[in-house]
Amino acid sequence: MEYLVYSLLIITSIIGMTFIVERGFALRWKKVVPQKIEDAIEACKSKNDADMVKRVCEQNASPLGRLISVSIERMSWPKEEAVDALQTRARHEIVKLERGLVVLEIIVGIAPLLGLVGTIIGMMATFENVGAMGLNDASKLASGISVILKATLVGLLIAIPALVSWSYYSKKVEMLAVEMETLCDEFMRRLYREEKN
Repeated sequence: MEYLVYSLLIITSIIGMTFIVERGFALRWKKVVPQKIEDAIEACKSKNDADMVKRVCEQNASPLGRLISVSIERMSWPKEEAVDALQTRARHEIVKLERGLVVLEIIVGIAPLLGLVGTIIGMMATFENVGAMGLNDASKLASGISVILKATLVGLLIAIPALVSWSYYSKKVEMLAVEMETLCDEFMRRLYREEKN
């Protein structure tokens, strides 16, 4: 039974590390909000420049690029409808950015509990041995308790990096969402500015 707990801890550790590394690459600022698209948005002054921005977005596949492309595809729509379509797509992109964060959140909760289960199972086995053999050799009892507590330590060593990563990536997704919202809002204002004039 103890080996099962350690196996589950190893699997949890591998899954956690996989998602930590994968989200680290997926949430790089330049990958989500490429500088070339930011520059193209800045250079866009009216609907006439939209084709240039769309080309840049196609060359730099990213969540921001997909959002700006949606804006360009809907620029013949009334502004309110285009903004609604953009917001729907933005929610979809944010969900994609958050992918995997729920796994890290689960690992934060489950790893210490698995460690605790390992500790309890180990203590039960150790005290069964003490009951059968008595306390003739205290060093065996001490080494048994040392082995037992390792399960708790391993569980915490898995949970702590998962907690740090989950907190960091959640905040980063929030910052990226604000940046994309700002850039999309600025772009939409430029697209529809000439209608007011």
